[in-house]
Amino acid sequence: MAKVLLVEDDINLRDVYFARLQAEGFELSVASNGEEALAMAVKERPDLIILDVMMPRISGFDVLDILRTTPEIAHTRVIMMTALGSSEDRERGEKLGVDKYLVKSQVTLEDVVATIKKVLQMPASETKTPEAAQQPATNAEGAEPKDKDRKSTRLNSSHITISYAVF
Repeated sequence: MAKVLLVEDDINLRDVYFARLQAEGFELSVASNGEEALAMAVKERPDLIILDVMMPRISGFDVLDILRTTPEIAHTRVIMMTALGSSEDRERGEKLGVDKYLVKSQVTLEDVVATIKKVLQMPASETKTPEAAQQPATNAEGAEPKDKDRKSTRLNSSHITISYAVF
């Protein structure tokens, strides 16, 4: 399965993305800032980096610039996922060599998963079997949730409920 480095300083977003991508079968590593991201990219050699832009220490734009000039990891695919939606920011990412630029407020988790598969040139069905995708969701106790628009699960020993629109 594809190795993905998830770089996000917001712990809540990072946990949600991590849970979803793990459910899709990706092998994941996480970093919470640009400095960690660069070190992990060199060490782990991921197939894809999902990169936030506004982070402590080193911005996502600077991380991407360094990635593209570091021979060992220059060809690593990168999806920027950010709150910055201006055309100038998008153009800056594209000039630095981002493979795809996503604005967080404009995409769902489904969109993110589909984009990852597209960037990695994976068939849409490669990570999940169609049967698994069609089975009813269950909560942490194994029962079908009463609210059909939500999924309950456990994450790091905490009970969370996520709407299907997000999950």
